[in-house]
Amino acid sequence: MAKGRGGMTMPGMGGKQADMMRQLARLQEQMLAEQQALGQETVEVSVGGGAVQVEMTGHQKLQAVRIRPELLNPEEAEMLTDLLISAINQAVEKSQALAGSRMQSVTSGLGLPPGFGF
Repeated sequence: MAKGRGGMTMPGMGGKQADMMRQLARLQEQMLAEQQALGQETVEVSVGGGAVQVEMTGHQKLQAVRIRPELLNPEEAEMLTDLLISAINQAVEKSQALAGSRMQSVTSGLGLPPGFGF
């Protein structure tokens, strides 16, 4: 009988299937480790010539927003709003790209089509 995750006996599993199960378990562990690491990584985006800067984690959690003081003028509120939206959206896209590339490095040996499941 083949042994599964944790050394448990898995009835009806041949050696090849048991090897595949072990490989999938390792892949799952690697993916979890990469997901945890993404929470520690950040991306930064600057828009409006540095007028607004946004920092976000690999889990798409906003960490910081920096605004040039002159943009805090009430007359510039609409422009500031536009810059914030632009910066946050760009940070989300950049963070998602980071996550995608990290997950692709884990799954690259599996022969899955690009973007499969991520």
